[in-house]
Amino acid sequence: MAEYDYIVVGAGSAGCALAARLTEDPNCRVLLLEAGGSDRTAFCTKPGMISVVHTVPQVKKKFDWGYKTQARDWTLDRKIPYIRGRVMGGSSAINGMIFVRGNRANYDSWAAQGCTGWGFDDVLPYFKRLEDFEAGESDLRGAGGPVAVTRPKDCSPVSELFMEAVAEVTGVPRIEDYNGPTQEGVSIVQMSAKDGLRYSTSQAYLEPNRNRPNLTIVSRATVLKVNLEGTRAVGLDYQAGREVVTVSARCEVLLCGGVIGSAQILMLSGIGPAAHLAEHGIDCVADLPVGQNLHDHLFFPLVFLMPRGGHRGTPWHFFGGMFKEYLFGGGTWFGETVFEGMAFVKTSAGESIPNLQLHSLPWAYPAPNQDAPVRPKVDMRPALTVLPTMIYPKSRGEVRLRSADPLDAPMIDPHFLEDPADLKFLLDTTELTREIMASSAIAGEVTGELEPGGDYRDRAALAREMPNRVCTVYHPVGTCRMGVDERAVVDPELRVLGIQGLRVADASIMPDIIGGNTNAPSIMIGEKAADLLRAAQGNSA
Repeated sequence: MAEYDYIVVGAGSAGCALAARLTEDPNCRVLLLEAGGSDRTAFCTKPGMISVVHTVPQVKKKFDWGYKTQARDWTLDRKIPYIRGRVMGGSSAINGMIFVRGNRANYDSWAAQGCTGWGFDDVLPYFKRLEDFEAGESDLRGAGGPVAVTRPKDCSPVSELFMEAVAEVTGVPRIEDYNGPTQEGVSIVQMSAKDGLRYSTSQAYLEPNRNRPNLTIVSRATVLKVNLEGTRAVGLDYQAGREVVTVSARCEVLLCGGVIGSAQILMLSGIGPAAHLAEHGIDCVADLPVGQNLHDHLFFPLVFLMPRGGHRGTPWHFFGGMFKEYLFGGGTWFGETVFEGMAFVKTSAGESIPNLQLHSLPWAYPAPNQDAPVRPKVDMRPALTVLPTMIYPKSRGEVRLRSADPLDAPMIDPHFLEDPADLKFLLDTTELTREIMASSAIAGEVTGELEPGGDYRDRAALAREMPNRVCTVYHPVGTCRMGVDERAVVDPELRVLGIQGLRVADASIMPDIIGGNTNAPSIMIGEKAADLLRAAQGNSA
C-alpha cells in the first residue's frame, strides 16, 4: 500500500493550490486525486470555448459532473443543472473566469463569528500571493503569483454605455478596481486569463510543477471513502477504472472536493448527520451537520436587443472569432471572458455594503432556462444581457446522500427562492435593471427587451415567471461550515471536528457566502490551508 505525507482529494480551485504549495518542500510527498480527466484541451484552455462547454451536451459531459437540483415548488419543480467541473482545475477550468475577492466585511464577519485568522487582514496576504495583477503590486494587490489577472482589452460600445447608465441611475462611481480600496462602484470586469489563455488552477499551479518528484497526480480517480482507525483518518480508498486502490496518509487527508464532493465523501465515511447516515446503513463516527448550510448566488437574466451589441450567437460569428484568435496571434474576444461590465451596488441607503452585483455581457443569453439536456435556445441578434445577481441569499439548502454507493450522485437541494425575501430582492433588482436600461445614457441604443419581454412587464406577471427563469451563478458554498458552534463541521484550522488527520479546504467551509464570484476566494482557501498545515507540522516536530 502506497503511503504519502498528504493526500489531497480534488484538483480544483483549492486543491491544485494546496498540492503545489505543499510540494514546495521537497521532503513532503503529496498524492493529488482528481475524478476528471485532463484539461489540456482547447475546450478548457481557450476562454472563448466556455459557450461550447456549457451548452453543447456532448462536450459538457466530458468536463461536468452532470448534477441537477431536486425538484421544488419554489422553482416550479425544475431540475436545475448544477455545473461542477470534473476535470483537472475543477470549476476553474470551465467557469466564466471572473476574478472577484468579495467584500472586506465578508471576511471580518467570519472572524466575528469565531473564525479566528479569517478576517480580511488575515486573508489578504494569500489573495496577494496567488495573483499576478496586470496593474502591478500595491498594498491590496499582488504581482508575480501563479494566477494571471487582467481586464478585457476592448469593451464593446454597449458595455461602456451600460456602465455609464449604472452610474447615472444608482449613483455609484466609476472605479478602476472593485478588488481595491472600495467594492462599491461600476468598472470593467477582471478575469483570470492572459494572452488568450485561461488561468485555471491547473494552468497556474500544476503545469509549472508537474515534474516535481514529490507530487503524484492521479486523474479519473473517484474517492470512495476516507479510512478511519477509531477517530483518526489514515488514508482512503479510490476507484480508477475497475480497480479499487487503498492509499495511506502519514500526516493528513485533505478534502478539496468542493461543496458537493467534500460533503458526500465525509458522509460516505461516517461523518455527518447520524440519522441521515443511518438511513443508508452507514455507521456514524462523528455526528456533524455535514451537507447543511448550502447557499448560492442567483441571477435573473434580462436580454436587450442592441444593434451595436457586437456579438451574434451564430456559428459563423463564433468560428470567425476562433479563427482570428488562432491565425492572427490572439487579441480577440475569443481569448477573453464573455463578460465585460461589473457593478456592485447598495439597493438601499440602509445597506452597509453592496448587496447587488450586476454582470453584463454583449451577447444574448439562453432563454427561458437551460434545464433541458439539449442545446438551449439563443437569439442570434446583437444584444446586451444584464444579470442582476443576489449575492446574499436568505434561503438555505442541503446536500444529502442518495444512497451509500459512492458512484451515485448525491441529492442537491439548494431551496432556491424558499425565503420570500429572495424573490422580492430579484423582483426589485429586475425593475432596477429595467430602469438602468431606460436611462438617457443607454436608452437610445435599445430597440427592445427580448427576455423576459413584454409579457412580463408588471410585477405580478414577473413574480409568476421568475421561478422559471432564475439561474444559479454556480457559486455554492457552506456544506462543511467553518465555525465554533453547533453548526460547524470544521474548526478555524479547517480540521474536521472530532476527527484527527482530516481537513476540508474548499468553498464548502465558508460560513456565509462572499459578496462576489467565489473562485478567487476558493484559491485563497487552498493557499491558506497550506500554511495551516506547515504550522501544524512545525508545532508537532
